[in-house]
Amino acid sequence: MTPLEELTKLLVEKGRKILVAENPVDLQNLHGGNSVYILQLPEGSTAAGGRAGGFGERRLEKLYAFHYENGACYKLFEVDSPEKLERFDLPYHAAGTPIILPDGSEHVMSGVIDPEFVESYKRIV
Repeated sequence: MTPLEELTKLLVEKGRKILVAENPVDLQNLHGGNSVYILQLPEGSTAAGGRAGGFGERRLEKLYAFHYENGACYKLFEVDSPEKLERFDLPYHAAGTPIILPDGSEHVMSGVIDPEFVESYKRIV
């Protein structure tokens, strides 16, 4: 499976995930450069980016990192170690975020387009 195929699969398959991207995600046009993180939450998790009154889970099960630029998509890394995952914060402001898939169709998932948040992730790695 190519990195683009894996990224597309992660974006559209069912499950509790949050997208964090530097720029709007357009997988039909891989130019301009974009860092994309997929945060996989445990099934049945109550986390959607925040905790009401301090309650709810705030942990990740897995994190995937991709980058695309100049027509090519690369998988940067995949993390499932609890010690490493606890360094990554979940965005508090995740909302329905549109994504353009390679075939031109649109998919919406919970996420945030935030260059500063992505920069904080890059400093962790």
